[in-house]
Amino acid sequence: MPADTQHYLDAMQRFAADLVAIRRDIHHHPELGFAENRTSDLVAERLEAWGFQVERGIGKTGLVGQLRCGDGPKRLGLRADMDALPIEERTGLPHSSCHPGVMHACGHDGHTAMLLGAARYLAQTRRFNGTLNLIFQPAEENFGGARRMLDEGLFERYPCDSVFAMHNMPGYPTGKLVFRDGAMMASSDYVTVTVTGVGGHGSSPHHGRDSVVAAASIVMALQTLVSRNVSPFDLGVVTVGAIHGGAASNVIPEKVTLEISVRAMSAEVRALLEQRIKELIDGQSRSFGVQAEVEYRRGYPVLVNTPRETQFARETALALLGPDEVIEQGAGRSGSEDFAYMLEECPGSYLFIGNGTGKSTPMLHNPRYDFNDEVLVRGAAYWACLTERFLA
Repeated sequence: MPADTQHYLDAMQRFAADLVAIRRDIHHHPELGFAENRTSDLVAERLEAWGFQVERGIGKTGLVGQLRCGDGPKRLGLRADMDALPIEERTGLPHSSCHPGVMHACGHDGHTAMLLGAARYLAQTRRFNGTLNLIFQPAEENFGGARRMLDEGLFERYPCDSVFAMHNMPGYPTGKLVFRDGAMMASSDYVTVTVTGVGGHGSSPHHGRDSVVAAASIVMALQTLVSRNVSPFDLGVVTVGAIHGGAASNVIPEKVTLEISVRAMSAEVRALLEQRIKELIDGQSRSFGVQAEVEYRRGYPVLVNTPRETQFARETALALLGPDEVIEQGAGRSGSEDFAYMLEECPGSYLFIGNGTGKSTPMLHNPRYDFNDEVLVRGAAYWACLTERFLA
């Protein structure tokens, strides 16, 4: 690795035991979205002890730690998420969740610890010129904590010229940094379809309007949307994840409901899928003589990395680690991430840090997942290096 940046890794290595302790403490005490009170307390106490100005209660349990050095005009934002998931942990580890049905199955405990490690180093060295805003966000998992922080004036209170975030990713080698220009994570929308027919006896279907058959036809027709409407070079996903209707084999139910997940890697495909889903369901329901009510709920937007900031983030990784430890243009992911809201309002970039490969490394949202403590030093060093380069 480059000799002139080795000091970042050496410095974080001295903090390694504390970083692991923080990460495992947060993992042992997981908290769901907008309930990260203990985690927020821990973060605020650490930042204040190191000399950061801390404002709490942005997005309920979110907070920002600000550190200014010199008179430089540039302003940098770094974001870490803090919330856990409603999953029963099955790792069997000594630091496993003490709260039944709640666990850090996505690594937000590690994201928080890495940013705290960088904060400690930067507060001690203060070798930058400008304003550093550390954003500790609540409720990334499905509740849109980023959107709430923005609605409560995050960037008005703490303006940023650029904002960055990092997420661990199983499937990549431990500690490898992965970048991507443009769309990095998909949008996520949710659809509830209520098909209403005329119920009746299973022996006399001609006296009713069969909602089950109509719903089944809708499910099958939806499978053609991506293959016959979306370019093969674009990503779109339409998944029917749940069907509810009926209680007996000889009764035609009046209503059947479908729950659908929709994902896309561009705003154009996202809009196309919404239009075509509504048109297809309307046409299918009419052909069966039933009614179909469509509730279309837009979730997180497509996460789009801006070119200049992504190139800067990539160059920082190359300077810190060398080309063997960097994937300069990785693949996009069909998962979603509410950091996308921040990138809609501020230029920036989102990157992955490898959590390990192989069968012994479960994927995210798995009850046997655990954040890989081996990447804490590298992740914290990366944030420190990026800050000093950005606020040079």
